[in-house]
Amino acid sequence: MPAPLAAQQDGKPAAAPALPPLPDSAGWGIHVLTAARDAGGALWLGTYGHGLLRLAPGSEAWQVIRHDTAATSLSWDYVHAVAFGPRGEIWYGTVGNGWGLSTDGGRTWRHWGADELGREWEYVAPDGIATRGDTTVIATADGLALTTDDGAHWLAVVDSAGPESLGPADTAIGLLASEYVRRVAPDSRGWLVSTLRGNQRLRHTGVRWEVQPVAAAPYTSTNAILIGRQQFRGTPCGLRPAVDTLPCLRHASKAGDSPKPPLTTWFRRPIDQADNAYIDQTYRYGATMGGNFQQHQGVEFNNPDGTPVFAIGSGTVVYAGRAEQGSLTVAIRHDSTLTLQRRKLAIWSVYYHNGRIDVKKGQRVAAGQRIARVGNTGRATNEHLHLEVHVAPPDSAAAIVDSLERFPPYTTNPELWIAPLPGTGIVAGQVLDAAGRPVPGARIYGLIKPEPRETPFSYAETYGDRAHPHPLYDEQFAVSDVPPGSYVLGTEIGGAKVLRRVTVEAGKLTWVVFKP
Repeated sequence: MPAPLAAQQDGKPAAAPALPPLPDSAGWGIHVLTAARDAGGALWLGTYGHGLLRLAPGSEAWQVIRHDTAATSLSWDYVHAVAFGPRGEIWYGTVGNGWGLSTDGGRTWRHWGADELGREWEYVAPDGIATRGDTTVIATADGLALTTDDGAHWLAVVDSAGPESLGPADTAIGLLASEYVRRVAPDSRGWLVSTLRGNQRLRHTGVRWEVQPVAAAPYTSTNAILIGRQQFRGTPCGLRPAVDTLPCLRHASKAGDSPKPPLTTWFRRPIDQADNAYIDQTYRYGATMGGNFQQHQGVEFNNPDGTPVFAIGSGTVVYAGRAEQGSLTVAIRHDSTLTLQRRKLAIWSVYYHNGRIDVKKGQRVAAGQRIARVGNTGRATNEHLHLEVHVAPPDSAAAIVDSLERFPPYTTNPELWIAPLPGTGIVAGQVLDAAGRPVPGARIYGLIKPEPRETPFSYAETYGDRAHPHPLYDEQFAVSDVPPGSYVLGTEIGGAKVLRRVTVEAGKLTWVVFKP
């Protein structure tokens, strides 16, 4: 029989409808990003890394629908949008690999991913698929894609700058305040659209599409659903009653260190807060996004083409031009240095994938000076800034930008060098085995970061052999922009769960060590 999905509060389970447990093989809970119900009453959950979960009426187990080698499977297992059409169509949208459609109840899927979309359109907004009548609207970080014939033809709605590529669309119209769309929802007069530059209503007059500004943000999260008479919400540890607001990890545990000021002065952010200054939470420094990508050598700032890129600190431009696979790249050697064991080290910042460069080699730049514009040149799958911070001997300039080197030898985690967003702090630390050795690829659960929803935070990963710690911290992971508060964090070492309690304060760094 299905086990009741009930939250523990003070040792007593909260009343909840009986639901089968989610198929969680790791024991940390499945991160539910969106929840929806189709016309037949089946529940659908989009998850972080576990694909789609479907519970048919009367079923005692969840059906797991995941990406595999078949061309008709899901394109990607990171799903945060699900919507249904009037003829039984099932649409899904992903974090970073486009969207898909099933017309046979979820048995087979057609998808629009990297091959169909190119270097844009792959980041679907959270809950970013809306349907009404025969029209489906897909909201992405590169504009809206509209279809009235289940994807046989598409119309792209973008900003005045226009798209670099049409993706799947036949034509494009420039109506949006910004192509970076965060939300979409139908209303009685059209489609409400929230972008990086404000909110608009998109409507069709019978002759043409037009927009008008609106004040209210057009968004109600679908990461909540009514089951029986109780509201449930998706959380990092599953589908839970909305009245249960306690954290996923609640156990008593040993405390980490108290928050302290940073050991080095923080640089400024390379993207202004009026744009998208949030770091992509799915592909952090040293991370692999659950083993799907190479160990990351920097951090990402997803923004529309043309967004200004600023120097994080004062210094001299040592490189400005094409680098890896044609990426327009800027490298700055900063005026500030780091002394370690009487050895002076230089600090560089490197900015990749730009659409335009505004500085020249040898030029002096000030902190906050515009040096480039965001683009997707080089080995990029969407429009974004890739930022690296290198710490190396002063004579190492040739190793900082090397188009033939996928894993530069002196990168460090930029999240320990740039200031956290106002009102937030940083958590950093180590995961050690019983012999005191670092554990690579360990996942650290328990931090809650609500923004940016476009790239949801699920867990941090410890560095592998291609990442390098900060010279003064010797950390294995670091996560910035964490809201202040108390958190219980957990990881697995040698098959056993290890928990720690941490406190986060704005403008400070909290250090934590996990070991058996």
